[in-house]
Amino acid sequence: MAMTLRKKKRRRSSYRAVKINPPKFKLDQLPFLFMVMPIALFTSLPLIYIFNHAFKPFDELLEYPPRFFVRRPTMANVTELFDMASTTGIPVSRYLFNSIIITLAVVFLSIFLSTITGFALSKLKFHFKKTLTKVNTIAMMFVGAAVVIPRYIVTEQLGLIDNFWVHILPMVAIPVGLFLVKQFIDQIPDELIEAAKIDGASSFLVYRKIVLPLIKPAIATVAILTFQTVWNDAAISAIYINTDSLRTFAFYMSTLAAPSNIVAGQGMTAVASLIMFLPNLIIFIFLQNKVMNTMAHSGIK
Repeated sequence: MAMTLRKKKRRRSSYRAVKINPPKFKLDQLPFLFMVMPIALFTSLPLIYIFNHAFKPFDELLEYPPRFFVRRPTMANVTELFDMASTTGIPVSRYLFNSIIITLAVVFLSIFLSTITGFALSKLKFHFKKTLTKVNTIAMMFVGAAVVIPRYIVTEQLGLIDNFWVHILPMVAIPVGLFLVKQFIDQIPDELIEAAKIDGASSFLVYRKIVLPLIKPAIATVAILTFQTVWNDAAISAIYINTDSLRTFAFYMSTLAAPSNIVAGQGMTAVASLIMFLPNLIIFIFLQNKVMNTMAHSGIK
């Protein structure tokens, strides 16, 4: 038993996922940095503009020709956004709270379902395994607009219209996330799984103790894809929700840019755009290296 455990640990320690980013800085990277830096600076201009635009006073927002940098930064736009209530009296903080809760719940559930389903399709043996894999691959071919009507009919039959759960349940199944996770788990040696089972580990214990630590890059990728999809989604609030208190911040932001509010709401729209953009930027900065490793590992070019 002890010998088997030592072998399992050696096998686990010897397995390394594919990585394309260098672990540390080296001098021979300088020529590549000199080539990449001008492109990076150019592509960062929209990011700089978003930050500057959110803190411009009203006269600078409407100035023509528009200026790239703010001259007199102000927090008035932020204060106006959070002090303003919608026509039904719902505060902006309520929409923001809904978005945060929905996004966290969907990210957690989608990671759990993608990883445990990917483990089952990759390493477990059962009937219709290949059929389910093909069904997931086919599901990736359909864009959201193609299934709007069937999705609405199913949602109505389940009684989820104007229900908070309609934001969560339809979003937890992500075919692309399952595909990436399965491709990643396929590279884990079968001997590692078999050694754990010989020691008496159940399938769930193998999934929790062995598979999950080895697929962290894939988990990070699923987290980013899910976060961006859910955080920026305003369609569910517009189609399935009738009660304003159940709607999300993305939907509220779309109302700020309405034709009737296109001039007066410029400052609030700029701040709302920054709030919508910041979480996406932060999560991508911290997890982008794992995303690149996952794409290389799963064979996506």
